[in-house]
Amino acid sequence: MPTKAAPAEALPAPALDETSKPPRMLTEVFREQLRLRRYARRTEETYVGWTRDFIRFHRGRHPREMGGSEVRAYLTYLASERNVAASTQRQALNALVSLYALALEKPLGDLGEFARAKTRARVPEVLTQDEARRLVSALPGVYRLVGQLLYGAGLRLLEVLRLRVKDVDFGNGLVIVRQGKGAKDRVTVVPLESQ
Repeated sequence: MPTKAAPAEALPAPALDETSKPPRMLTEVFREQLRLRRYARRTEETYVGWTRDFIRFHRGRHPREMGGSEVRAYLTYLASERNVAASTQRQALNALVSLYALALEKPLGDLGEFARAKTRARVPEVLTQDEARRLVSALPGVYRLVGQLLYGAGLRLLEVLRLRVKDVDFGNGLVIVRQGKGAKDRVTVVPLESQ
């Protein structure tokens, strides 16, 4: 895929005026549609944030008056001017596609070509078992238990913070994660050092 869009589509950097907000009704309808489809609250906040930024970029124009060319210009701006990561640009794209499909009932269709943010090849840094043990043992009190569950049981931070006493079965060495990612329940093991 080409990485550059035609220069004619690029708009000058927007005046990011905090007072220019999307029409209240639009964000309320968008939130309602996301909730009906059981999107996570953080996803909802993120998508509404991208909607606001998109509207500010186009100097307060209502999204109903805009279409694919304005979305392309915005995505190009994110990649070329703001130098966002590829995953951030994809998140903005997903937010806008959802906005048009769910709140405006005007699907964008094929957007064509736009400048893509570059994916940075990075080797992940993985802790050795000894490094993980030393890191967790250096944590004080309740943070140590959180660290043990994050590393030892493979839980996400919000899953650990939402755990209740009844969700931990020390007798069988199990942790029941209720309403985890994707609103699914799952069972994992209690790390040996926290038993």
